Amino acid sequence: MYKRNLTQFLMVAAAAVVLLPAGAINGVKAQPRPQAQSQPPETDDEVKVNLYTRFTQTYKTNKPAAYETAKAYLQRYAKDNDQYAKYIQLWVTLYEKELRMRKLRDLVYNDRNFAEAFRLGKQVIADDPDQLDSLIALGNAGYLAFRANDENYSAEGLKYASHAIQLIDSGKAPDDWTPFKGKDETLAFLYSAMGLLKLKATPIEAVAPLIKSTQWDTDLKRDPFTYFYIARAYETGLYAKLSADYQKNFADKEETPASKQALEKLNQVIDRIIDAYARAVAQAGSKTENAANRKAWLDRLTVLYKFRHGDSDAGLNELIASVLSKPIPPAL
Repeated sequence: MYKRNLTQFLMVAAAAVVLLPAGAINGVKAQPRPQAQSQPPETDDEVKVNLYTRFTQTYKTNKPAAYETAKAYLQRYAKDNDQYAKYIQLWVTLYEKELRMRKLRDLVYNDRNFAEAFRLGKQVIADDPDQLDSLIALGNAGYLAFRANDENYSAEGLKYASHAIQLIDSGKAPDDWTPFKGKDETLAFLYSAMGLLKLKATPIEAVAPLIKSTQWDTDLKRDPFTYFYIARAYETGLYAKLSADYQKNFADKEETPASKQALEKLNQVIDRIIDAYARAVAQAGSKTENAANRKAWLDRLTVLYKFRHGDSDAGLNELIASVLSKPIPPAL
């Protein structure tokens, strides 16, 4: 009896994965810089004096103009290698890093040019492996590429998102949390990105970060897709593995303590999947934009619930109504 039901259960197709949208980032803060010498060089070279004076008058208020002046100064006077040339060279180096970071964000969030974003991102991270603003952007780039059915950058995006989480957990903050509201929302997103980027290749490993993304009070916690992804990760990961092992080792054989234990593990996973689908259905509510997905999730939930409750759906509506008041079960 169990074998027939298990086979039927495995044949029911799950809904296709749809990825969440992500916002855009606005600009980037300048990195702190030392102050320029207030007085120009003592020299009879009027060009040198005028260029340096023009630079000091604009480097705080009009950086693009100051940058052009700085390049003109260095073209003539870098060879002097004095305190003025050294300072301007330092300023130019930092400003060019800032320009690369800004360009990186434009490539990710505005142009959606992921190939160029990751090419430039490697340069930015090579300059500063812990540049958190860029790590967050590159983690998002992998996620957005995956959402656009481009999996070429999933591994890199996952690496950058993971590193960003490590830095935030160590106390580091980006220059600007935008487009997120702060630390909590950024971490929730990064964990969600980790889960989604693991979902296809290593779904067993996707469950924990997806559940982790719900621990903060953010839109992700209220998004029905978050729970659909958890259900999907369990179904294609741990359940698929345990069910294959059960079929190989215990199907068509007499019940033993080992087979009973294996069956109990399977049922625990199914119960986690039921919980996740119930949360997806509950969060979808009656919103028109969720109607199609809600129906698909409810259909799948009903199949699983009946499988675990003797082909009866008694209590299913009560589960859906109450599930959000309970803590989400920890990952198996």
